[in-house]
Amino acid sequence: MSKSGVVAIGRNEGERLRHCLEALAGRGLSVVAVDSGSTDGSVALARALGAEVVELDMSIPFTAARARNAGFTRLREIDPGVGFVQFLDGDCAVADSWLNLAVRELEARPSAAVVFGRRREKFPERSIYNRVADIEWNVPIGAAPGSEGVGASAALSCGGDALIRVEAFAAVGGYDPSVPACEEPELCQRLRRAGWLVVRLDADMTRHDAAMLRFGQWARRACRTGYGGMDFTTRFGRGADDPFRNQVRSARVWALGWPLAFAAGTGLASALGGATAGWSAAALLAAILPAQAARIAVKNRGRAGSLPAALAYGGLTVLSKWFQLAGQLLYLRDRLAGRHARLIEYKHADTATAVATSPT
Repeated sequence: MSKSGVVAIGRNEGERLRHCLEALAGRGLSVVAVDSGSTDGSVALARALGAEVVELDMSIPFTAARARNAGFTRLREIDPGVGFVQFLDGDCAVADSWLNLAVRELEARPSAAVVFGRRREKFPERSIYNRVADIEWNVPIGAAPGSEGVGASAALSCGGDALIRVEAFAAVGGYDPSVPACEEPELCQRLRRAGWLVVRLDADMTRHDAAMLRFGQWARRACRTGYGGMDFTTRFGRGADDPFRNQVRSARVWALGWPLAFAAGTGLASALGGATAGWSAAALLAAILPAQAARIAVKNRGRAGSLPAALAYGGLTVLSKWFQLAGQLLYLRDRLAGRHARLIEYKHADTATAVATSPT
């Protein structure tokens, strides 16, 4: 393998971090673990497993982008010759064949800055929320010429797990530390505008442990999605290459537009046709939500793997619009108040403990 290194970031990942670092053992890689104020022993664990540890100063506002930059800087200090860096979230374990495959792809494509593959959930059976996350990761991929033995396609952006060319990353100044979430699309936008490619491979890259066991965790994650998408669209959106444009609009249509249409339609029908017309209009308008959930379920039946999983995905996708809108409104409130972007967490130290006592 060409000179590669790894930067893994996390906070209170516990056993998830252990699995992340153990998956990298024996590969001859320089590994930097960036910790953002963990209270579960993650720092000691990372050092015991041979990783170089960077402990962030949490008196400075935290963002994942800032953590990734700090890890990248330290990696280049301890390994100046590194040519590619695999960024990981601390709750992800890299697939055995991924790094060799991804490095070969970047070597074969001098114009490519980023290569990423499939992220899959490690324990989709533990909750419906984990299952839905697994369906979200399992997106279809097209084929592109110039990649032997594996499907590839150009992409607008990657996620938190990706192999990035050091030269390209340094040339654009790394991640923007002011971005509270969705920092990867912002980086990829700058890379693409500088002439670099972002490449998606049809190959397993990482196994992710969302550890979403409660509805409240899923709701906070959806809120964070709305917050980060709104931040990106507000500050960096540029029409067709804004990956969050449709997401922001969809949340507003369903979480704001549908209730207004329901109230207006029901009220108008009642005024014109009496109570019976009003109840009929209400039933018709209310049926739009399950119909939309069913449409999404049918569309995603193949990648969901089963009809119950597809129906759950459709229902939670529709319900998530309200939490995404809440995230958008929270972002607008913070922006008006001049507040630095906030960290919205859906996992805590107790979820790491729960995973540690479960079979793997």
